[in-house]
Amino acid sequence: RLLVPARGGGAAAEGRRGPAPGPPPAPPGRVALPLRRCLQQRPLQQAPPPAVGRWLLACSGAVAGAVVLGGVTRLTESGLSMVDWHLVKEMKPPRTQQEWEAEFQKYQQFPEFKILNRDMTLTEFKFIWYMEYSHRMWGRVVGLVYILPATYFWGKGWLSRPMKGCILALCGLVCFQGLLGWYMVKSGLEEKPDSYDIPRVSQYRLAAHLGSALVLYSASLWMGLSLLLPRHKLPETHQLLRLRQFAHGTTALIFLTALSGKKRAGREARLLRHSSGQSVPSRSASGRWIPDDLLAFSPVLRNIFENPTTVQFDHRILGIASVTAVTALYFFSRKIPLPRRTRMAVTSLLAVACVQVGLGISTLLLYVPTPLAATHQSGSLALLSVALWLMSELRRVPK
Repeated sequence: RLLVPARGGGAAAEGRRGPAPGPPPAPPGRVALPLRRCLQQRPLQQAPPPAVGRWLLACSGAVAGAVVLGGVTRLTESGLSMVDWHLVKEMKPPRTQQEWEAEFQKYQQFPEFKILNRDMTLTEFKFIWYMEYSHRMWGRVVGLVYILPATYFWGKGWLSRPMKGCILALCGLVCFQGLLGWYMVKSGLEEKPDSYDIPRVSQYRLAAHLGSALVLYSASLWMGLSLLLPRHKLPETHQLLRLRQFAHGTTALIFLTALSGKKRAGREARLLRHSSGQSVPSRSASGRWIPDDLLAFSPVLRNIFENPTTVQFDHRILGIASVTAVTALYFFSRKIPLPRRTRMAVTSLLAVACVQVGLGISTLLLYVPTPLAATHQSGSLALLSVALWLMSELRRVPK
């Protein structure tokens, strides 16, 4: 009787019986098509574990060590002591007296010894050689710190697809840094028969080498902070947007100032030891606010990279602009309600900027002592790091 349709049929009967039954269920052992498709879908990509963020912070620390060590190498005039480059062979330093004498004889065939260090002894050569050797070995350690953990995390499946692209870019930049470093050193080993100037590396290659190192450091630090620090849910007000833009511009200015300071290190700073130490650091040795030989080279653009006076003057102007921007950023941030950690980043940025200015002035007034100059260079990285931390605190929360 249940199988016999009710009288009247049609929609009325269907309404009394309820909706028509759906398709029969799948037999045991088979999964319905929609469910099977859901099960076959790949799970959502989870965020990388904190170990990846800590590794990236360690990578940025290793790059910072290489940058500081490279600055000390330039300050001690040691960068041209190793006259050849081998990826594996040069990892073994000379041990016997005969090996040291052979290495010293190779150095004597190049312009730095012939023009600048004719009276150098073997003991003095060992010091500058070990300085350059430590810098090169540290560079190889940096490469291993990037490549080996990246391979491990990749195999573990802890890296998302966008993260894999970023990691590949970082590892490629590390390898490029090694080649660019040797390309820079090679420029200081070339014979220039018509020139009796002090042998030095190309300022353009030096700027490229240091600039790429700072990019590598900044990218690694930024990625590490982005993975480890949770984003603040800040209201997207007009003032916050202006503060975020202000922080980005200040960080870019600090980056440029750090690059100009590293480019000024070494012999360029030593050339100005007896012409830059004065009571007012913003002035030149002649007592003028703008040096007489600021644009002595022709064409004018050459002065930015090749004129020591212009390089020194530009670094001072950039330093004054940076500390002014940091101070203005601090006072502007006081008008906006910010989380405690963000407020701490702003205050730390102002404190490090003031210390960095004091180190820079002291370095000039004391005629560029190597320990103080190295501390000043380290301070530039500290200032850049705090600026990147502040940018990370002000990140926009994705919708």
